[in-house]
Amino acid sequence: MQAKTSIEDTEKEPNWKESMRTDLAVRAKHLDEMRVDAYVREHVLPMDYPAVAGKNPTPLEALLASLAACAANTLHLVLDRKMGVKLESLEVEARAERRAEHPTVLTAIELVYHLRAESLNPATVEEALRDAESKLCPVLAMLRPGTQITSSWQQD
Repeated sequence: MQAKTSIEDTEKEPNWKESMRTDLAVRAKHLDEMRVDAYVREHVLPMDYPAVAGKNPTPLEALLASLAACAANTLHLVLDRKMGVKLESLEVEARAERRAEHPTVLTAIELVYHLRAESLNPATVEEALRDAESKLCPVLAMLRPGTQITSSWQQD
């Protein structure tokens, strides 16, 4: 006998812990000059170098975008699921400085979290930010040992 599934069962959010893969793979294909397409599952992320208006992001910009996305998701996770804070919006601005000599690694990163909600308790946001940055965001955890990273937040 098959178990019946209800509409409620099919509309539930997937369990993110169960769906987290531990094996990740991407493929980068060099196209011409300094253009590369990175293939991630069914997505293509085009990248160019150097950073020029009208061209695709550079690999370092893509890394910064990954950090901003990871930081946004983990802070939202802590505020929403752990602390019950409902945000109207959350944006993370990431700025970086890089070394002039090769390899031109990022030497400093500043994260600014822009939060919008009906009411925000600063102590709650600070605690959520500490938890998100120190325990959950893998991109931040990978970058932090070799890069100075500062963060702040503001209510918009």
